[in-house]
Amino acid sequence: MNNIENIKDIFRDYSIGINGEEDMKRCSVLIPVVNIDGEDNIIFEIRNNKLNSNPGEICFPGGAIEDGETPKEAALRECFEEIGLGEENLEIISQLDFYVSPNNILIYPFLGIEKKQKENMKNFISINKDEVSDILSVPLKYLLNYEPEITYSKIINMPKEDFPFHNIIGGKDYKFREGRYKVMFYKYNNFVIWGITARILENFLNVYKENYNKKI
Repeated sequence: MNNIENIKDIFRDYSIGINGEEDMKRCSVLIPVVNIDGEDNIIFEIRNNKLNSNPGEICFPGGAIEDGETPKEAALRECFEEIGLGEENLEIISQLDFYVSPNNILIYPFLGIEKKQKENMKNFISINKDEVSDILSVPLKYLLNYEPEITYSKIINMPKEDFPFHNIIGGKDYKFREGRYKVMFYKYNNFVIWGITARILENFLNVYKENYNKKI
C-alpha cells in the first residue's frame, strides 16, 4: 500500500481535536441555571479568599479534569464538591463551545438545569467553605438584557533567554506578532463577573439570544 492509500485510510474518518491539547491544563465548568423564588437564575461561586488561585473572584463551579474521567463527569463532580449540586439535582443538557485561554488552559463548559422545579434551589446548595465563600445568584433575565463593558488586553510573545534565534530568519530582530484578548465585565449589584467566566457566560447568552430570536 502506498503513502496516498495510507493517508486515505487513516484520515478518512479522522475525528478532529485541538492542536496542542496535550500541553494544556484541561478543566471543566458547569453553568447551573436554576429556579429561585420563581425566577430563573445562574449560580456563580465566590471563591474563598484564602485560595492561591484567583481568591475572592467570581466563577462557575468547576476545576481540573482528573485522569480517567470525561469532561462532563468532571463538571458534575466539581459542582457537587463545591456547592452540593450534582447528578441528583442537575441535568446537563448541552456542552458549550470550548474555550482556550491565553495562559494555556483548555476549558470544557457545560450547561446544567435543575431536574425538578424547586421553589428555592438555594435550600439544596451546600457550600464547601474550603473553596467557596458564598454563592451569587443572578437572574437570567438581567443577564440577557445587560450590555457588558468590553476592553482589550495586549498579548505579547516574549521568547525565553535560551530561545534558538539562530534558527529563524531575522534572529533576535524577528518581529513577533502581537495578539489581542477581549476582556468583559458583567456587573450585578456590587459584584463583577469578568475574565474567563465572563467569556463563557457571553457564549451561553449569545447562543440563547440568537436562537430564541429565530423562534419568535
